Amino acid sequence: MRKPAIIVIGSVPAIFPLPPPDTTVKSVYQLRSFRNTDPPHLAEIWRSQPPQRGVLQPISAPILEFAVFSKAHFDREGLIIATKDGLPVGFVHAGFGPNDDGTGLDTSMGTTHLLMIRSGYEDEALVDALLEASEDYLRSAGATVIYAGGVKPLNSFYLGLYGGSEIPGVLESNRLLRDACLRRNYSECGQISILQCDLVRFRLPVSRKVRQLGRQTRFEETVDPLSCNWWEACVWGSQQRDRFRLYDKSSGKVIASASFWDVQPLSACWGICTAGMFDLQVDLGWRRQGCASYLLGEAFRLLRRRGVATIEAQTMSTNEAALGLYGSLGFTEVDHGFVFRKNAVQFSNSPDSMLSSVVG
Repeated sequence: MRKPAIIVIGSVPAIFPLPPPDTTVKSVYQLRSFRNTDPPHLAEIWRSQPPQRGVLQPISAPILEFAVFSKAHFDREGLIIATKDGLPVGFVHAGFGPNDDGTGLDTSMGTTHLLMIRSGYEDEALVDALLEASEDYLRSAGATVIYAGGVKPLNSFYLGLYGGSEIPGVLESNRLLRDACLRRNYSECGQISILQCDLVRFRLPVSRKVRQLGRQTRFEETVDPLSCNWWEACVWGSQQRDRFRLYDKSSGKVIASASFWDVQPLSACWGICTAGMFDLQVDLGWRRQGCASYLLGEAFRLLRRRGVATIEAQTMSTNEAALGLYGSLGFTEVDHGFVFRKNAVQFSNSPDSMLSSVVG
């Protein structure tokens, strides 16, 4: 395939792939920002994707409205549509993460959340042009660090539609975006393990340490906890959540906590009632004493009683402590995600702390 010419008309790039030698008709693609008439077309593009474990199917415009367009920080300029003869045939979505206190956006660091092409229109030149348009949008807003793949804290869109218990970067099955990243000078900077535990086979851990923790601590559930800040409300505020905590009886201090949510509507297409686990934390002074195992064992027991059949969790593939904990509870890996970072001179001096905040 010959490389297309890219012509900028005003601020809107138009891509004109050159026809093959035996063709006399040009295929013309134009890029523009999101319009209110686009959701049904974007749903059609999504439904045309090949089956993937971590991609909701089928999808509709109202579902996209709920998980994407209705978000308070959704910017139509960051959702770029590729059209041919006026028909949307692909899209790319770029966005940002929160500032340090979660009260607003930090536009110094951004990511390409998602890129999809309608089945039958797959063209490397079009994919690359969409990814480049995403990068241009992020840079125009001030981004000095650019990633590909939504992952905490760049995780506020597509929850329940893509990935699983959390947004895991670029799914291993998403070869379209993975290959485009490699062509456009990105490098892999992290991998996410997606793990599941079958509660039918789960057995509560029993040991002297567990019995001792049962005497020392109090287990408590909070249904639909209040969001801590604006960003948490943007990410999780529309989801049904349950937070479980362990309290030290003697001091009343929280020593461990974990949150769960109903992985909907994605788990509906799996045919399994699934709870997604996130934000597992243990107080430094109580680590390596079995608190996480005890807390999760009690939470799993309660969720199983309510009909949950599977628990899903995600962690960085380099987090040996978390992988060891999940393995001891019966979790097995079911999928993989990747985080990519743009390699470019203009981003070479960005601080390592920005990277660790994404993939740590």
